Amino acid sequence: MPLSVTNTLTGEREEFEPTGDDVLIYVCGLTVSDDPHLGHARLWTHADVIHRWLDVAGYDVTHVENFTDVNEKIAARIGERPEWETEADVARHYIEKVVDYMRGLNFKRASVYPRVSEHIPDIIELVETLVESGHAYETNGSVYFDVITFEEYGKLSNQRLEELEAQGDPDERSEKRNPADFALWKAGGVSETAIEEHAKHDHGADIPTGETWESPWGEGRPGWHIECSAMSMTHLADSIDIHIGGHDLVFPHHENEIAQSEAATGQQFANYWLHTGLLETKGEKMSSSLDNFFTVEAALDEFGPNVIRTFYLSTEYGSKQTFSEAAMAEAEQRWERLQRAYDAAVDALDSVDAHAKATDDDLREAVEETREEFTAAMNDDFNVREATAALLELTTAVNKHVDDAPRYDYGGLKRAVETFERFGGDALGLQFGGVSDGDVGIATDLVDLVLDVREEAREAGDYEQADAIRDRLDALGVTVEDSGEESTFRFE
Repeated sequence: MPLSVTNTLTGEREEFEPTGDDVLIYVCGLTVSDDPHLGHARLWTHADVIHRWLDVAGYDVTHVENFTDVNEKIAARIGERPEWETEADVARHYIEKVVDYMRGLNFKRASVYPRVSEHIPDIIELVETLVESGHAYETNGSVYFDVITFEEYGKLSNQRLEELEAQGDPDERSEKRNPADFALWKAGGVSETAIEEHAKHDHGADIPTGETWESPWGEGRPGWHIECSAMSMTHLADSIDIHIGGHDLVFPHHENEIAQSEAATGQQFANYWLHTGLLETKGEKMSSSLDNFFTVEAALDEFGPNVIRTFYLSTEYGSKQTFSEAAMAEAEQRWERLQRAYDAAVDALDSVDAHAKATDDDLREAVEETREEFTAAMNDDFNVREATAALLELTTAVNKHVDDAPRYDYGGLKRAVETFERFGGDALGLQFGGVSDGDVGIATDLVDLVLDVREEAREAGDYEQADAIRDRLDALGVTVEDSGEESTFRFE
């Protein structure tokens, strides 16, 4: 069956038909103002699996996933640490963490990870286009999109313009022609009110305003919505195949992206809008603002990447999911079942008891059924739950063969191993064989101990010894990075 997806734009299940040779995907990335948590990683994981399955299906994929590094939440953290002197310093700290965690979770690399701060000229150019075409207007150095000029406004979220509430800060509303108009460019820096709302420490009298840039309308900062349109158009095209984001972004963010992009180009901005359900814990959305989150760092340390990914694979991307100890325990059991069956198949395949003429029809039939069911599930709107279930069924056939067969079926086992690697590995991003999650945890603990010794050397002023430890770790594939009083590491 061909690949079909649920398109938020139409509310229908549609056959996927890319417009060109490459599948162009844009993923709304993270605002880098805090430690990323498992709610963020759920979006990342499903976007990664979508990318992976398109690769497996034979498509060429160009995948762009941004970092929002210009935001009032980021500016509010300036000065929280001595080395955080600017908005860019705060953003850099968290971008580094996100990249490390993405590698730790075994995500395929995007084609590019654009940052808002490096696309200010593209943003200004896009805003100018909207002003010149009459879709936007300037007031007191700020520029707003005039929603009345875009007849299809509301088509993604299925809202009527006259029923929409006012958008933006209260200070903006007196400047706008229509309460639903939204900011493309904001005059000046971040307001003191916004800083106070998001601050996690006392700035005293020195309230930061964040970075500003010169524009045709005066010094200011870009609006949130225009940033993604500009980055998508810069690195992909005016019209793309798939736009991915959390369900909470349908309105206003994605609705506004559509309006400003299509008003500027006259083309459909994205053909398929795919939205992931939210991750909940104890009945609430997992959120930094609610302080109910479990960080990716803590999850990697406690569970490892395969268990985390297996947890996400238990629920389709469009549905909400609940994080709990019980859910993670179930994910751990499923992953261990897959890993044990894979290891058993590999050991049997490589043993002297594997024979060229031995044939187990039940095993071979199970392998082919798994491949067919897995493919059908993934082509059914990336149904990872059913796809994972198909792999789990294969474990039963593999274990039965290894336990009962008088002679191992080399051909059947080879096909089974290839199925785990192709579908569980290439498509779902699970890591079979190699270093286990437990081994990674032990290695992490050992590096932490070594870094404690290094820190003692630094505190004693023995920098030669500290540098020697760092160099030795680097030779072993462990990169150590010092940031102020904190040292972090990652496995290369």
